Amino acid sequence: MSFDDKKLYELLPAVYRIRDAEQGEPLKALLKIIAEQAAVLEENLAQLYDDQFAETCAPWVLPYIGDLIGITGLPGTNLQALSPRAEVAHTIAYRRGKGTAATLEQLARDVTGWPARAVEFFQLLATTQYLNHLRPENQSFINVRAAERLEYLGSAFEHTPTGGAAITHTADVRRMARGRYNIPNVGLFLWRLRAFSLTRSPAVPASAGDKRRFLFSPLGIDLPLFNLPLTEGEIAHLAEPINVPDRIKRRALHRSPSDYYGRGKSLLLELANSDINFEPTEIPVEDVVACDLTDWTNLPADKIAIDPVLGRIAFPQDQAVPVLATFHYGFSDSMGGGEYNRLSSSDTRQTEVLDANGQPVLNRVSNSFFKDAAAQNVLFQTINDAVSQLSPKGGTVEIVNSGRYEENLTFDATGKRITLRAADKRRPTVVLSADMQISGGANDEVTLDGLLIVGGALRVSGRLGRLRLRHCTFVPGIALNADGSPAQPGAPSLVVDAANTRVEIDHCIIGGILAADDVEVRINNSIVDANDEQNLAYAGTKWFGGQLRITNSTVIGLVRTRLMRLASNTIFLAAIADADQETLVAPVLVERRQEGCARFSYLSPGARVPKRFHCQPEPDDSLVRPRLVSSRFRDPEYCQLSACSPPEIRRGADDEGSMGAFHDLLEPQREAHLRARVEEYLRFGLEAGIFYAT
Repeated sequence: MSFDDKKLYELLPAVYRIRDAEQGEPLKALLKIIAEQAAVLEENLAQLYDDQFAETCAPWVLPYIGDLIGITGLPGTNLQALSPRAEVAHTIAYRRGKGTAATLEQLARDVTGWPARAVEFFQLLATTQYLNHLRPENQSFINVRAAERLEYLGSAFEHTPTGGAAITHTADVRRMARGRYNIPNVGLFLWRLRAFSLTRSPAVPASAGDKRRFLFSPLGIDLPLFNLPLTEGEIAHLAEPINVPDRIKRRALHRSPSDYYGRGKSLLLELANSDINFEPTEIPVEDVVACDLTDWTNLPADKIAIDPVLGRIAFPQDQAVPVLATFHYGFSDSMGGGEYNRLSSSDTRQTEVLDANGQPVLNRVSNSFFKDAAAQNVLFQTINDAVSQLSPKGGTVEIVNSGRYEENLTFDATGKRITLRAADKRRPTVVLSADMQISGGANDEVTLDGLLIVGGALRVSGRLGRLRLRHCTFVPGIALNADGSPAQPGAPSLVVDAANTRVEIDHCIIGGILAADDVEVRINNSIVDANDEQNLAYAGTKWFGGQLRITNSTVIGLVRTRLMRLASNTIFLAAIADADQETLVAPVLVERRQEGCARFSYLSPGARVPKRFHCQPEPDDSLVRPRLVSSRFRDPEYCQLSACSPPEIRRGADDEGSMGAFHDLLEPQREAHLRARVEEYLRFGLEAGIFYAT
């Protein structure tokens, strides 16, 4: 029962309340203080009750509950990405199914937080069969007609019930670190990529004026579509392709289109109505077929063709209304523009401008082809109109959908604080017809949050006090060609030619940066990509760039800075072209090396930086070098560290995590914790190996 000051006061006899009122209510004031302490006590008692259960207890209680049931080696509470709550809650179920593949799979999923699949490799061996245990599906020769099974060759799903005989292998007697297919071997496949959604994004014509062929990607390039994982219902179920965030295959979509296509599933196509007051018309699954649209040939005459591998759409006839696509793409983390929760990582709401009534100045923008709940109170259809109608002190412009905005943006922030942001869990695409221009005074601020910007660079002039970029993507190379290559390789995405401006870049993907020598730039958990290691990733508008402070980031390209205050847990991938050997003396060059520090970072050989602390390579001419799965912006594995990277890089950060932009994912810690936990649940004589499926 809750007691507030009013309820406690009413429990007193009326005579005391009358006398208290005559004396100015000192007793009521005392009861208010008592009620506050009673509320604290009541909250503490409720938490003590919750602390008895793994599902509701405080994080610091989990190791104690784990100790009661005999769990050792739980990760510390400072590693937020490694929450042992599910592991502790499922321990009894683990022990009941000890030694089974289903338990190992569930353990891997709970310990790492990644989707997992357990494979017993001995089931995939081509062996002489025991007559009392016949396995007619295990054949010694590959059935070349089972094309769908062959697509899973070497993956986690070689032995899934998709029809046809199982793919078998000869025994590999090497240890698990090098071989797979042996009797004692069990493989745990983990998916590091996540499936991020994009809702009702206008499909881009494959060529100008084309009304029949479209691309899912708002950047107008081929983009592999990913599966939205279907939750497994029980621990005994082994994961199937539909349960993991993997690329959708053409044959899988053709065989079971209803598993992937539809509302609330991996992808959906809709046609906008000519009347904005009506919802878009959903294209039914019966009208969709999976096709190979590599050359846009052999199109069906009466179906809508979808190629999930290339992210292409082909209609049998021209479309008079816009096509809206809802789909999922793959990426490693919540970085750059995306439909994920940004409220917990952004404090832009704290810098909102208030009107005379104390309410935030908020102009909503929507150019939707339909009227939905999110578009209520929307006053503007263009960003420029919304910015121009802000109060004299500025305010916030919020884009409420994941639409496409083709505009030429110029902001004069003199005397204002302006925030241009996407609504939470939305990712609008801003297509610039020219470079975006921002100017302002020394006390003015501009914040961009949650946007995907393509077609132009961001240029800052005047004396703008502060520029904040949060969870934004500025396409490296300004834009992308049809084949996914950068349209302007090496062109800077951000040019700050202003005096004494402070630039904050957080969880962004951005091209090269040019900053005047009196500018201060802070970069955190971001990717700075100049498209090539020999291009300028950070420099000045004349020569040396302003002072730099960078943490947990990946930089591809040459760096020229006047002062490096701090470089921590960061990868600098830079190289000097043979033709520039005489003029460029170092891939990473700091002018004032008496100040600042570079710690727990990778610095390309020959770098001239301030005092180093546990940096790689050591010595400077060592062959230690990071290996990225991909350095191309269009790929889902963009800037992801390969599992083959040297341990000095993968575990070289200050917390023994990986260097680079994805440091906060704690991948080495997850892997190490899984290796320690899985031994308890293996059968005698078996050996487990960890493989990254993407």
